Amino acid sequence: MSEVRRFLADARMVAARDLRIEFRSRVVVGQVVPFALLVLVLFGFALDADHRTLRTFASGLFWVAVLLSALLAVHRSAALEQSDGTMDALRMSGLPPAALFIGKATAVFVQLVLLEVVLLGGLLVLYGVQVVDPALLVVAGLLAGVAVAAAGTLYGALASGLGVRETLLPILLLPVLAPVLIGATRAFDDALGAVAVDGWAWTGLLAVAALIATVVGALAHGVLIED
Repeated sequence: MSEVRRFLADARMVAARDLRIEFRSRVVVGQVVPFALLVLVLFGFALDADHRTLRTFASGLFWVAVLLSALLAVHRSAALEQSDGTMDALRMSGLPPAALFIGKATAVFVQLVLLEVVLLGGLLVLYGVQVVDPALLVVAGLLAGVAVAAAGTLYGALASGLGVRETLLPILLLPVLAPVLIGATRAFDDALGAVAVDGWAWTGLLAVAALIATVVGALAHGVLIED
């Protein structure tokens, strides 16, 4: 039990550090959120501001905006460990790699949840959507956020190890997140009443994806951050 508490304390410490850095730098507020909202606005222009069409495709547009914005958040998270010998210090600290992964993924998850809340407000205001099943919306959003944060943290570490995270990260991450994009879009279609589908069944897919990404990331992160 003491080892579990220490593991959770280490993960919480890493998450708190990353969130403090983001709060002070205001990268999410100043860059990621405006970028995501701009994507929604541009989609609206591309579809000629047709509210019926926008409501029909709102779920897909929402999650495309989330994933594109998540790339910025993941890139920022990975970059934190590459400056001023931070990764070398973490290796010598004896911090468990799994705790480092969980902590960094948690910080990215918190940022994604805040981003989803802002974008959902954008959907309500700009696209005129209505939430039919709030519980499904919340559960699907949280599970998709876990999957994106875990996979993003894992592939961010991989791309950083190769020294080309700026160009390689989207190529590595986006195909892996395709099932999450599909599942989250279908679940949101049901939650927003856009399409008659079984959103809870798609939420099950999101739960599996989140579990796999978290377990694989926790197990593989130590290998990826080694020299």
